[in-house]
Amino acid sequence: MFTRSVMKKAMSRKVMSVGLALTLPLGAGLTACSDSSGDDAQSTSSTSSASDSSAPSTADQAAGGEFLAVSYNVAGLPAEISEEHPDVNIPLISPLLNQFDLVLTQEDFDWWAELASGFDFVNYHTRLRAETTHQFKSTKHPGPEAVGLDTTVRPAPEVGDGLGLLSRMAITEVARVPWTDCFGGVDTSDGGAADCLAMKGFSLTEVELADGLSVHVYNLHGEAGGSESDQALQEADYRQLAAYIADHSKGAAVIVGGDTNLHTDNEHPDGGAGADSAIWSKFLDVTGLTDSCAAVRCDQPGRIDKFAFRSGGGVDLKVLSHRFRTDFVDEAGEDLSDHQALEVRFSWKPEG
Repeated sequence: MFTRSVMKKAMSRKVMSVGLALTLPLGAGLTACSDSSGDDAQSTSSTSSASDSSAPSTADQAAGGEFLAVSYNVAGLPAEISEEHPDVNIPLISPLLNQFDLVLTQEDFDWWAELASGFDFVNYHTRLRAETTHQFKSTKHPGPEAVGLDTTVRPAPEVGDGLGLLSRMAITEVARVPWTDCFGGVDTSDGGAADCLAMKGFSLTEVELADGLSVHVYNLHGEAGGSESDQALQEADYRQLAAYIADHSKGAAVIVGGDTNLHTDNEHPDGGAGADSAIWSKFLDVTGLTDSCAAVRCDQPGRIDKFAFRSGGGVDLKVLSHRFRTDFVDEAGEDLSDHQALEVRFSWKPEG
């Protein structure tokens, strides 16, 4: 996301006033993902489809319907240490989200410790939602104590999980769950990606499709980095998520989406020489989920922004299309984030 020299500089002194924003210690903690080469704006857009239907989403309770979902890491790092200009770009992203029925965002921070409270960064979340028209929205993160973050195992975070959800379908928020452990703090000389300074993890929201029919939607942001410690934690985190799905979504229809930080192309230096692919494959096998890319045979299966799904609970889910949006750009044609938004169209119908 930004160089380690920048992070060290940003972490080198305590903040004395807003005027010292360029030394903001929070910077490293907001690191969202490992080097996203092959996963960012430089990547070629992929569009795959099992159906070319461009009909509007429907929710006919008898016959089922369709809904358009997006997962988007909006690069909500403070402008003082970000190369993505979030102070300018996040307001531009806001109206773009209205074309989707279900929106999962990452790096959309709405909780922070005292250190960040005097900086414009704290307004990004409000600006991201300012022009959205979705009736149903995830509420503010309640803080580390409320989600059971154990500071005897992992350090106290400076910011929340950055996970947001918007929906045109009714929702019930169930839980926000931090990863049990993390690696990487202010000093990145150990090879870490400063993950411990953010409250990374996953959220569970029940989305109502029709009376008595719903899908459990998980939004996640995975551990970044490619060190041995990062790889071990990534494996542990996806075991944690799989166990949670088994306990809380048994028999239910499930969608998992987000910034997985798993480089499943087996070529990226943070991919662990195939370790990321093994983690993702095992997670899919254990949970009974199908990668949305595989469902339509997309041509970029290695990218870290992913959706996966399964049917259940009386709901038959299918993926109709899968593409990365190349048109979310500014006037100069530059992407609004270092991730391209992943758009997936789902269809559903009652099982049986």
